[in-house]
Amino acid sequence: MRYRWSALTLVLALVLMPRVGRAQSQAAAPKTEVRQRQNYPNPFNPETWGTFSIDGAACGAGGGTHRVSVRIYNILMQVVAVPQLQGGSGGVAGGQPFEKILLPCGQYTWYWNGFYGPTGKEAPSGVYIVLVDVDGRKSAPVKMTIKK
Repeated sequence: MRYRWSALTLVLALVLMPRVGRAQSQAAAPKTEVRQRQNYPNPFNPETWGTFSIDGAACGAGGGTHRVSVRIYNILMQVVAVPQLQGGSGGVAGGQPFEKILLPCGQYTWYWNGFYGPTGKEAPSGVYIVLVDVDGRKSAPVKMTIKK
């Protein structure tokens, strides 16, 4: 019975989640696209990495910088953690939380150690969702699983 409720909760969370990946573009503004790839390894224990890229028409001819955040949610869409920027690029040092970082177009890697944000407690086994937010536009959700 417990698994039925978990499955129902997951389905409801995914259905009720705001539609992401749609550009809220203005008529004259060039589009920026966010392409998120599946994390690796998946399932994982205790740590994982993921990559995404920022590209599109806005990236041509020195497309400027974009404000980027990456967040990990549980199936109830509560923020569990903010992963770290892996390696440094775009003039930004690696190892800092991926929260409102200014980055140019390109490909980036994030890292999560499997712990709840600042509390230091391990996240339990289960399904988690990763969303990348670039200038207010969210990527398509990527599901990942912690298996202990």
